[in-house]
Amino acid sequence: MIPDVSQALAWLEKHPQALQGIQRGLERETLRVNADGTLATTGHPLALGSALTHKWITTDFAEALLEFITPVDGDIEHMLTFMRDVHRYTARQLGDERMWPLSMPCYIAPGQDIELAQYGTSNVGRLKTLYREGLKNRYGALMQTISGVHYNFSLPMAFWQAKCGVEDVESGKEAISAGYFRSIRNYYRFGWVIPYLFGASPAICSSFLQGKPTTLPFEEAGNGMYYLPYATSLRLSDLGYTNKSQSNLGITFNDLHEYV
Repeated sequence: MIPDVSQALAWLEKHPQALQGIQRGLERETLRVNADGTLATTGHPLALGSALTHKWITTDFAEALLEFITPVDGDIEHMLTFMRDVHRYTARQLGDERMWPLSMPCYIAPGQDIELAQYGTSNVGRLKTLYREGLKNRYGALMQTISGVHYNFSLPMAFWQAKCGVEDVESGKEAISAGYFRSIRNYYRFGWVIPYLFGASPAICSSFLQGKPTTLPFEEAGNGMYYLPYATSLRLSDLGYTNKSQSNLGITFNDLHEYV
């Protein structure tokens, strides 16, 4: 059942200042690939700095999986400009390599070695690589080539003061936590519309399946590409970072106590 959100929208119209000052941040992942569309096997480019210590340019799971991070920002245009500039700078440092534009990976040859992200020989760096070794053993190497965009945000204190009557973060912890859990529940109800409208990725290279059978009704589009005609995001399907076994864990988002 879809709840009636008219009252919430009416409240926002009466309190437009409540949403001013939202803090946002973006994280964008992208694979480095060769000019022929195959996975790059080179190390993290030296011109991009240290993947361990750079604030804005690093790597995610695989050595070829770049990750761009914006600082927390209250200005949307500034945040997007920052991400654009980081993207442009990186593109100029890649030589003959390119940045793969899709969330599902490029062609990966059977048995191809996918190097884990490397962060040097310090204890912290070795621990980060070891963590990725565990993910590889748990989910498989191919999962470390899937990329995405993460959108992070937090509502300003003015919103919680107007909506819940709280005075500050300390005294309003319970009300603020309840509000965020309400947002999470609504995201699970309607979140599918976001990739459907703005980030649809219904196709994959057949090499990602590695010859394994699947129950998904894929259709062939030629050149080794499979797709689902009405799919929204295969990254968020059982092939990606969402699987049915997670629903059996009994995780709830009713309140902080139940979630923990």
